[in-house]
Amino acid sequence: MSLLRTEIQPFSVDAFQNGAFKKVTDADLKGHWSVVFFYPADFTFVCPTELEDLADHYEEFKKLGVEIYSVSTDTHFTHKAWHESSQAVGKVQFPMLGDPAFVLSRNFDVLIEEAGLAERGTFVINPEGKIVAMEHHDEGIGRDAAELLRKVEAAQYVEQNPGQVCPARWRPGSATLTPSFDLVGKI
Repeated sequence: MSLLRTEIQPFSVDAFQNGAFKKVTDADLKGHWSVVFFYPADFTFVCPTELEDLADHYEEFKKLGVEIYSVSTDTHFTHKAWHESSQAVGKVQFPMLGDPAFVLSRNFDVLIEEAGLAERGTFVINPEGKIVAMEHHDEGIGRDAAELLRKVEAAQYVEQNPGQVCPARWRPGSATLTPSFDLVGKI
């Protein structure tokens, strides 16, 4: 069953952000746009490149009212140690959620049970707490923060403009489509 258009499930986890530990719950993801960004593990290879890419684009996400939440099955203590020891991960200012009990990984259906790790899953969540975009990547395939940003912009546009849709490679300011009977077969 797809999680698309479903509401996020209740959770409460510990996180590391900006030199401090904090609690993050499902309520924190509501009232604004969110991206939940799962990755397999701290102190690995592709993961720090992805987190650095997100960190490099973080201000652009913030301008859109989006909070990023990175998640792995590591603890918030491990996130702190990684943040302090990796130049790439040290750039991260968004919350790094620990999921050692696998609550989030199971809720978002990204847990690799036999390994105790999360798959590379990305979820765009609207202010009502519903998943409006999602993707999964194999362990060796890193994601692109600029493309994720484009998807968030498209999701926001579609939500703010009912009846319009964003075609492939759409960017803000580009033409959109208004699906109708007269448009069938014209594209």
